[in-house]
Amino acid sequence: YCIATSTKVEVGSADVSSINDAFFAKEASKKGKSKDADKMFAAEAGKAGPSDEKKAAQKKVDDTISKGLAADTKQYLKTRFGLSSRMYPHEMKF
Repeated sequence: YCIATSTKVEVGSADVSSINDAFFAKEASKKGKSKDADKMFAAEAGKAGPSDEKKAAQKKVDDTISKGLAADTKQYLKTRFGLSSRMYPHEMKF
């Protein structure tokens, strides 16, 4: 979910020159036809999730941005958002 807020975060100091559209592209999986029955049903343990390179780039950008935030803003961004009955997100002001 994405909840729009009026909170502004300065991101100008972050170095995002290495991040482009290719950074967010899905990695192509290698699927080949196998005629061997043993290989057909063998479960290949593939690593799911972002690569170590992407994790390092995300951490670098996050650290740069978080240094410029006030303590209360950091806490606000970490807070888990939830709605209860009769709470409508379109009527809320953040």
